[in-house]
Amino acid sequence: MAENAFTTVTNTTGVRALALSLVNCAVVLVLLVVLMGGWTRINDAGLSCPDWPGCFGQLTVPNTAAQLDSAALLYPEIVVVQSKSWLEMIHRYLAGTLGLLVLALALIAIYLKDGRNYPYILSFSLLALVVFQALLGMWTVTLKLLPIVVTAHLFGGLLTTVLLLLLRDKIISTNAKAKLWNSANYAVFIGLVLLFMQILLGGWTSSNYAAWGCSDWLGCNPNLDIDYDFYSAFTVGFDSTYSHEGGTLALEERGAIQITHRIGAMIVAGYFIWMYIAIARHQLWAKASLWLVYLTIAQIILGLMNIALAVPSVLAMAHHLLAVIMLIQTTRVLAISFSSLKGDVR
Repeated sequence: MAENAFTTVTNTTGVRALALSLVNCAVVLVLLVVLMGGWTRINDAGLSCPDWPGCFGQLTVPNTAAQLDSAALLYPEIVVVQSKSWLEMIHRYLAGTLGLLVLALALIAIYLKDGRNYPYILSFSLLALVVFQALLGMWTVTLKLLPIVVTAHLFGGLLTTVLLLLLRDKIISTNAKAKLWNSANYAVFIGLVLLFMQILLGGWTSSNYAAWGCSDWLGCNPNLDIDYDFYSAFTVGFDSTYSHEGGTLALEERGAIQITHRIGAMIVAGYFIWMYIAIARHQLWAKASLWLVYLTIAQIILGLMNIALAVPSVLAMAHHLLAVIMLIQTTRVLAISFSSLKGDVR
């Protein structure tokens, strides 16, 4: 009996170690997927493959004369731009591989369902989220870059990133005792929610091509008399009869989106500064949260530089990358707040 119990524990430990290796790979992969998705969007390559999951009816980008002829027959109104199509297909290949890793983690969760403190519910939730992400990826193409779908796809990618980081933390942890929430944990969680909302505002800005809705880095089109339309700017439309590449909103609406995004940036910066001051007495957590303040300030500077320099691709990508880094750091601060804080923030 004792020998069987030892064998079970050993097997469980080995499978758990495998799960940790897989989730580490998945974390790296989801970052590549999110960043590649941003680079694809910045380079207007989202519709470079007009079908899904293949590209012009093929598993790879058409290259040979026969493949190009076949693509022309299927989609005579669309010219194959291989450089852009490869961006889209690499993004899909990475996302597909991530989906397989998440599926493997869900299978491990089934095996370890009765194991000590294994996060099987989180594993299954991730699998459901990745499946929905695949649908959003398909709808992004078939609904011709409909802004609400593009923004939702971004949200799903970021949420997948956070959940994978939390899954990794829970797999590493062997403490079966439930972690109790206090005001400190809630403070970080609110910061995470605010950051999510701000990044989604950035996604809405990008999907509506509103990054240049304001021509000035401090004011918003100060030389123009514009009545900004905030209501229409955030009205969700579902008309996919035409392509939304390049944006369809008027300057009054794009400017309103840009103004809202700027206000959101100041709110996030102010909140993270308050959070750092509130927990400054807790050295480990304070250091991690101070990095959030630095990252937020750097992100605001990058945003202003994008406006001043007319949104060059490199700076736009840097803005996207820094948003992902901020999300990772906020998730890390949340994990630290559980392990290092004894009391509440007063």
